[in-house]
Amino acid sequence: QVQLVESGGGLVQAGGSLRLSCAASRRSFSTYAMGWFRMAPGKEREFVTAIDWSAGTTYYADSVKGRFTISRDKAKNTVYLQMNSLKPEDTAVYYCALADHARRSSWYNFYEYDYWGQGTQVTVSS
Repeated sequence: QVQLVESGGGLVQAGGSLRLSCAASRRSFSTYAMGWFRMAPGKEREFVTAIDWSAGTTYYADSVKGRFTISRDKAKNTVYLQMNSLKPEDTAVYYCALADHARRSSWYNFYEYDYWGQGTQVTVSS
């Protein structure tokens, strides 16, 4: 059983920055990828970004490309999301996710992931 603990959410003005962290509970597990999804009230769950754990290949939604950066610390079993130039439309609950199996289709799909964090609120004011 893997537990993911998220931190770093908060309230920020448009144009500001936040850095989210997500730490896994143990080191001895098979991590293939970690990613971030977000969900706003009345909207469907949306892929944000993901990183291949071994190779470090990154994937970004078009809506955040150039503004958000995902990174990992393999020794700490931790993934980070640096969020710059935040917009009001970035307001959502952000969820960290971990895949412990090889990709079946695409890291963009929520069903690729086996464990989920508790979510952290990000609010961007205009």
